[in-house]
Amino acid sequence: MLPVPSDAATPRAHALGETLIERYGIVTRGSVVAEEIVGGFALAYRTLAGFEESGRVRRGYYIEGQGGAQFATTAAVDRLRQTTEGGALALAATDPANPFGAALEWPAPLVELGHRPARKSGAVVAIVDGEAAFYLERGGRTALVFTDDADVLARAATALADAIARARGARFRVESVNGQGVHGSPLDAPLRAAGFRETPRGFRFDARG
Repeated sequence: MLPVPSDAATPRAHALGETLIERYGIVTRGSVVAEEIVGGFALAYRTLAGFEESGRVRRGYYIEGQGGAQFATTAAVDRLRQTTEGGALALAATDPANPFGAALEWPAPLVELGHRPARKSGAVVAIVDGEAAFYLERGGRTALVFTDDADVLARAATALADAIARARGARFRVESVNGQGVHGSPLDAPLRAAGFRETPRGFRFDARG
């Protein structure tokens, strides 16, 4: 829960707005409700509207079904477009361009397990054509897959490999998919095709450099 500024505490209201923008990139009513801010969206709206007047954020209808009162930085809008305009992208789950767990609910995994995806540090989400394909816990060992579409998973796995390759020194190891071993899972063939190396426990990808 974020600290609650009073109307008279302009610095605190400013800090609230900064935190929302940094955390979500695109702030919607749902984002604010998720933070359980006393005073709700009306309080945050006044601060964000002030940011808009100063040119720090833009107001628009960026995410369908989330109302017209959405505020975002230009950088966040550009990143969001990358995920929705026919592309595949692997992002940190906490990246402001990731709408899942903020403006949008996470989709249900193919197999219902005891844990759910979340915007956690170190976790990664692969998005294809605006839809979440799979989610990886920190380090990648545990994956939650949201689709059995082989083409979508192949594109998502390639995007993941590309993202790891760009992060010099990064290392990912995938061992579990939807509570089962990765071998023979929906991610088996996509990871192989994307250049992941098979190990006794799963698949690994090491960034060079």
